[in-house]
Amino acid sequence: MNGLRGKTAVVTGAGSGIGRASALRFAEEGANVVVADVVEETGRETADRIEDDGGDATFVEVDVSDFESVERMVDVAVDTYGSLDFAHNNAGILTGFVEMADIEEGLWDKLLDVNLKGIWACMKAELPVMEAQGSGVIVNTASEAGLVGMGGLASYSASKHGVVGLTKTAALEYATRGIRVNAIAPGPTNTNIQANTEGESGDLTSMPFDTSAMTDVPMGRGADPEEMAGAVAFLCSSDASYITGHTLPIDGGQAAD
Repeated sequence: MNGLRGKTAVVTGAGSGIGRASALRFAEEGANVVVADVVEETGRETADRIEDDGGDATFVEVDVSDFESVERMVDVAVDTYGSLDFAHNNAGILTGFVEMADIEEGLWDKLLDVNLKGIWACMKAELPVMEAQGSGVIVNTASEAGLVGMGGLASYSASKHGVVGLTKTAALEYATRGIRVNAIAPGPTNTNIQANTEGESGDLTSMPFDTSAMTDVPMGRGADPEEMAGAVAFLCSSDASYITGHTLPIDGGQAAD
């Protein structure tokens, strides 16, 4: 991809799934990568993989629902590499499939804190740095659930619709300041997503997002995380220099149905 080599990228939720694939792709394209995740063990695994392959990576433990934590993440990027050129704001959780009236208030609040407030917090910290540089690209992870309604996913769908709205608004506000802001809307993807359920230790556990029953995908399969990462790299590249405010469905054709 044109324009990524030697630049600096921050990826949240980079310890697994789409975030890990994105971090690895940025490194493959020659970018320095700040690997950010709330889970230290998996985040460091991603950073180690990048460095083992000859890339440059720095791990930062971050809770995207905590603005001060996000500010520290951005500070690490600038202090370590001198700039913040790309941000893939990807961290998110899923509470499971529950009808709207049965959603517990605490789970609603937790999901919105991570999935929607987390995107706002990341952009709030990233945009001033990019504006001062006069350049930068942000890609937010929305979802096909941010484009259409989905039964059993009211809180998740609401959060991802919000991500689409934040993306469009930021793109308009910063269009003349050298900053582009887009989003991807993944369809069913073969990965794990952080489940907002407590394990024995009280920590959030991870659950597989099973795509085997996704018979309504025109292409007949779930996506691999690397397919999302390729789209993120493209949107950050100079090949996408006239694209901003766009949410790109990567869903095997579901949005066309």
